[in-house]
Amino acid sequence: MLVLHGGSSASTRTTSSGQLAVLRMIPVAAAVRGALRGTNAEVRRHRFAVRGWNGPAASPVADLRQVLDDLAGVPRPPAVVLIGHSMGGRAALRVADHPLVTAVAGLAPWIPPEEPFIPLPGRRVLLVHAAADRVTSPAATWAYARQAAGPAAVTAIELRSGDHAMVRRARLWHRLAGEFARCALARPAGDAPIRRILDQAGANGDGRPVPL
Repeated sequence: MLVLHGGSSASTRTTSSGQLAVLRMIPVAAAVRGALRGTNAEVRRHRFAVRGWNGPAASPVADLRQVLDDLAGVPRPPAVVLIGHSMGGRAALRVADHPLVTAVAGLAPWIPPEEPFIPLPGRRVLLVHAAADRVTSPAATWAYARQAAGPAAVTAIELRSGDHAMVRRARLWHRLAGEFARCALARPAGDAPIRRILDQAGANGDGRPVPL
């Protein structure tokens, strides 16, 4: 399980362990570890080399592909699940066609209009966005989800209350990430855990499934 932080549209500054976007992934990774307790899954927080996407350079993409290629070279390559926030979500979707990747989650992902669509047959995909997000576009996320549905098993969830940084309703964001990780390992099989949390969120008026 690789947990991926957000960043900015353009910056070649080196990331740091104290950067807010990096720190925000600590509780997300902790939630995923908690959900996978008792399994042999390894959860890592990956830190990108630089803070920005940087246009055609797509800096996090090259960074992440190198990580996946390195993992592919070990004696027993693991299946990889990617869970990314904002820029990390964009990078995760961009590399989800890598042979090692079996599932990908985008939490408030940054999917600009020019983002190329990459078919993801056989992958499990979760996309979650808050309706009130003014930093990245929920509408763009749902458009991407509709393109991906069919070849990929896509679950799209809109949170009625929430923000881009996932500070509001943080516990719900974390639980969704953890349950997605558990779904990706088929414990239990299928998307029942995601649906259960969504049903609870819907009952509280906090979320809804997005029709695909």
